[in-house]
Amino acid sequence: MNAVDSSQMSPVKRALLALEAMQAKLDAIEAAKREPIAIIGMGCRFPKADSPDAFWRLLRNGEDAISDVPADRWNAAAHYDPNPDAPGKMYTCKGGFLSQVDRFDPQFFGISAREACSLDPQQRLLLEVSWEALEHANQPIDRLYNSTTGVFIGICANDYNRVIWNHDDFSAIDAFSATGNALSVAAGRLSYTLGLKGTSLAVDTACSSSLVAVHLACQQLRTGECEVALAGGVNLLLAPDSTIAFSRTRMLNPDGRCNPFDATANGYVRGEGCGVVILKRLSDAVRDGDRVLAMIRGSAVNHNGRSSSLIAPNGLSQQTVIRKALENGAIDPAQIDYVEVQGTGTAIGEPIEVEALGAIYGKGRSSDRPLRIGSVKTNIGHLEAASGIASLIKVVLALQHGEIPAHLHFQTPNPHINWELPIQVVADRSPWPIGTQPRLAGVSAFGFSGTNAHLVIEEAPIAPAKPITRERPLHLLTLSAKSEAALSQLAEQYEKHLIAHPDQSVADVCFTANCGRSHFPYRLSLTAASATELCDQLSAFNRGDRQLLLKATTPPKIAFLFSGGAANLGRSLYDTQPLFRQTIDRCGEILKLDRSMLELPDTDHSPLAEFAVEYALFQLWTAWGVAPAIALGSGVGEVVAACAAGMLSLKDALQFVNRDADAELKLPSIAPQISIVSSRTGKFVTEAIALSNWRTQADSASAGLQTLHDQGCTVFLELGTGALWPIGAQRLPNAGHWLTSLHPDRPAWQQMLDSLSALYKLGTKINWTAFDQDYARQFVSLPTYPWQRDRYWIDRFSPTLQTDSLLTATSESIDPPTLRQLHPKLLTASEIQDWLLQEIAKAIGVKAEDLNPRSPFDSYGLDSMLALSVVSAAKAALGLDLSPLLLVHYPTVESLSQHLAQTLEASEEEIFEI
Repeated sequence: MNAVDSSQMSPVKRALLALEAMQAKLDAIEAAKREPIAIIGMGCRFPKADSPDAFWRLLRNGEDAISDVPADRWNAAAHYDPNPDAPGKMYTCKGGFLSQVDRFDPQFFGISAREACSLDPQQRLLLEVSWEALEHANQPIDRLYNSTTGVFIGICANDYNRVIWNHDDFSAIDAFSATGNALSVAAGRLSYTLGLKGTSLAVDTACSSSLVAVHLACQQLRTGECEVALAGGVNLLLAPDSTIAFSRTRMLNPDGRCNPFDATANGYVRGEGCGVVILKRLSDAVRDGDRVLAMIRGSAVNHNGRSSSLIAPNGLSQQTVIRKALENGAIDPAQIDYVEVQGTGTAIGEPIEVEALGAIYGKGRSSDRPLRIGSVKTNIGHLEAASGIASLIKVVLALQHGEIPAHLHFQTPNPHINWELPIQVVADRSPWPIGTQPRLAGVSAFGFSGTNAHLVIEEAPIAPAKPITRERPLHLLTLSAKSEAALSQLAEQYEKHLIAHPDQSVADVCFTANCGRSHFPYRLSLTAASATELCDQLSAFNRGDRQLLLKATTPPKIAFLFSGGAANLGRSLYDTQPLFRQTIDRCGEILKLDRSMLELPDTDHSPLAEFAVEYALFQLWTAWGVAPAIALGSGVGEVVAACAAGMLSLKDALQFVNRDADAELKLPSIAPQISIVSSRTGKFVTEAIALSNWRTQADSASAGLQTLHDQGCTVFLELGTGALWPIGAQRLPNAGHWLTSLHPDRPAWQQMLDSLSALYKLGTKINWTAFDQDYARQFVSLPTYPWQRDRYWIDRFSPTLQTDSLLTATSESIDPPTLRQLHPKLLTASEIQDWLLQEIAKAIGVKAEDLNPRSPFDSYGLDSMLALSVVSAAKAALGLDLSPLLLVHYPTVESLSQHLAQTLEASEEEIFEI
């Protein structure tokens, strides 16, 4: 429609157009309210299942994970009495328990050993499981840092608080006890630790907490208040108090089995666990290329209001919340195949729930297509605050695998339930294949607070077929960790994973590991053409070949050397790397050639081909995130360097190279975007110069190489064939790392990826997304981070810190006045550094020799409270009036020691305020 001046329209026409525009806006708002929410990742820790894959195996195999109360929780015998009326006793000693809840990897999260002991294990679980969920979703944390990512956590138990505040002995309470055990901090700590700035809420509605948390996350995503959301719940049973209280209500099954819908149902079994899902708006997930596991189509929350009692279920309220969830997703009840029910196994709960399901989902449903129902509580018990998220993860897994796991312990139907309704308990594992219509399921969670939640889940949309592209012959796998031990364990996990998953494309494995994981200092990178080759290299590494490992500290300063000689070595890159090919072709188009630059006569010595290949290599390396601090050119490389630095247009550079070899070009007075060093004079190119005699051989570049070394360059990357490498190795044998893009004796991709591998291990931040953006890739499931756990606990019966890592300093602290008296001369920075390392080691609970004086204080877990104690100790020991902000201005032991030494010297024994 052609644009028309609105002043020429009739009033009626203008009004109609305004109404159409307003309706379009209203439709967009309504669509946003109902946009499906994509589940793109999951993490879990459930009884006998420490990952989604392990959880699915447990469900599919029909396992019951209920066990006796572990000995490290409480003295079960002392609290047990089979008489349900016995005061102060519990009549069951069964539950769904996690193993090793006392163990944690605080160093990974920058938490000190001292703080870890006071930290509620529920918060520890949330940190680890949330990280695993983010990795499962292929969301590196640097991508989410400072974003409006929200955190929504269901949590209601506070048992560790009672362990710490044991009776009248408060000696174990320290500065971290409050934040470590406040339920509100459970979500806030996740946001703080991961650097997330979206909404952060801890939700307590009892048994519906985690499903309510997911509902709130969906709302925030749809209104645009969050870009991404972490939602889930956690529950641990660490003290007997709550079990004793529930025994008084007769809610618990004395037999230690959860039998919902069965005639023997007489209560539930308590359980532990933690589950987290990563959520995005579906449109954002599709845009970002995320792997969608399932979609949340609708959700709703309500309350029972004034019903028969506070904790009794209300069938009409259950019907209402289910109906609202269906309306929210514009779903017809008849479309639902399966409902993961509350199903706690209580006498009145099941008949009411089935009646409510029948009232909504049973209408118009034929007996040959009954609504199938089941409950995960038969496998792992009732996880209370985490029960809803366990149900949701079960449904997502069932959709992914095309099967509904068996609902256990269902033998004789409960006679109090109306089985005339078109509802069927899934007593045996049942197929749930993809059909002509999308598969949908409901998930319910009803809290004894009276708060109800219901979600409608749909299978993931069919992923588009991968386009056929020209594939490169080799791939690069990167693994990293925060310690050598963790990296070794990760490498072992990957070797086992590749053997167990031969169906996974090696290209997709490498893409997922490179793009879907955060990158840490201890690094391993492998180049291979197949999964078999990767396994062989991982096996060699796991047997002790550590030549492939390197610890990266800070990103290196890189010099690009445009050394020439690569005209005849770029063919395989041209054939299989689109950006390289496009750059070469662009050069040919500028010169109006009738053939590819690589097909020119006498290509081996063609200056034009040399220029094009080097310039294409420059475009490729910079696209991959490898940016030079300084550049040097030799021969035709001088012209490439000037062009790469923005001092010459590509057209001018090509036309100049295409002239007579004796031609001279006056460069314009344009400041280079990249610092350029003259290969012949060793001086920086800072103003207009003449490019001439650019055919000068590489052996005239010694002065330039020396300047690069003097400027602090530690990596010398040739965008050529290594012509300068021998010169550099001879003249500057200890200068750093010499890498080349191409080599006459090696395949081009092998050389490129070997150099990229070396750059990665040296600490260069590679743009892995750009590295693979020209190829058809998809994310796959891979192993998550291998935690390096130690024990961090406060003994309930003897309130002292119990940990493998919390250590006492090897030497007693020197009395404050004596530190300076022991040194008639002024203290040196080295002496102060040694003392500071001891003080910090005592404060955070580690060995002084494990601390790097150049690492930031927060990397030790030295937070503001511990920092104040260190400053106080320094004030007393050095006799100086020190600012509480001292560690903010001097964030490492090394910088702080140097500052204190300088201050002591300046003060000449006088009180000096810093």
